[in-house]
Amino acid sequence: MKYFSSSIIALLSTVDDELIRTIVAFLNTEGGTIYIGVDEERKVVGVNNVEEAIIRINDMVSSQIEPNPQEEVKTQIAFYEGKIIIVIKVPRGFSHIYCLKKYGYSPLGCPINIGTSTTSMTEAQIATRRRKRYETSDDLMIKSPSRYNDVSLDILSILLRNRRYCVTLDSVEQHYQLRTESGKYNMLAELLSDKNNIPLNFVKYKGKTKSAIKERNDYGHQSILAAYQEILSRLKAENICKCDTTQRPRVDTYLYDIDAVNEVLINAFIHNDWNATEPLVSFFDDRLEIISHGGLPGGETKEMFFKGISNPRNATLMRIFHDLDIAEHNGHGIPTILSVYGESVFDIQDSYINVVIPFNKEVLDNHSNH
Repeated sequence: MKYFSSSIIALLSTVDDELIRTIVAFLNTEGGTIYIGVDEERKVVGVNNVEEAIIRINDMVSSQIEPNPQEEVKTQIAFYEGKIIIVIKVPRGFSHIYCLKKYGYSPLGCPINIGTSTTSMTEAQIATRRRKRYETSDDLMIKSPSRYNDVSLDILSILLRNRRYCVTLDSVEQHYQLRTESGKYNMLAELLSDKNNIPLNFVKYKGKTKSAIKERNDYGHQSILAAYQEILSRLKAENICKCDTTQRPRVDTYLYDIDAVNEVLINAFIHNDWNATEPLVSFFDDRLEIISHGGLPGGETKEMFFKGISNPRNATLMRIFHDLDIAEHNGHGIPTILSVYGESVFDIQDSYINVVIPFNKEVLDNHSNH
């Protein structure tokens, strides 16, 4: 049919993997249009349960692709030959590289278009694109326009005044580069905005796996400065204690070292690749996990990381946390964690860093007996 380009997806019942793979390939190349409800012969077959299909597609786009391209991928309904089809318009992505989350930044997870066919990137192509992305992450936050239209910075201004900084809204915006060259608020401003659309979840699971969720709390949709304080308060509240009153002075033993955990949380916020997705705090029966995305910043090795040589992915965000006396810019955070838990708690991968804090078994046993 002349109204359809060569970028065609067949019936919805067959598109789970192919649809997402095609979207990622378009994002990684020059964009394209996908038609749902058109078979390989370009015959219009239509889509049943259109509303359910759109919800499913939107969920797949937001949950299966990294970084999340939900704001870029547009889905709409069209009518051809008396039947309903779904049209998905995919632009060239803003990020240097996108991947299928379940495969990560591997050839299988990073498709690209060559002509009218979809193929996998080579390892060299992936490495080149990722290096460009991570080397410019802070730049991207400053240059990328905010996706939230009602940015307000009262919380940031109040916290700075509490630290005895003499600030005005204009001075805050200029000092921290919170506007793009065109004068619009940028992504960094969105992170700091009193309200935004960025979730920050604290998930508590039943048992030692993710098979059953006991509780989920979203501390996001507000300035990440406020979100950080609320998550830290929650972690302090969860930190149960065993008191030994047979000694003088009494000895208190906690479930985990809150100072080390606080450093993990700060690092997750400062070094996270916010162009990909947000950090996650997971609480199990035997451990705490705090995951941030993006792996090590460009140019940093594991040896540098464990020596506490600071190379922040988001330098301006680091400066804000430093100015508010939340974080020090001297690289002592990682050594603080290592002094308590050692290197084994760090799971460092290309696309994420997961820190697994084991709970004190003595405190757990004491708690379970009461």
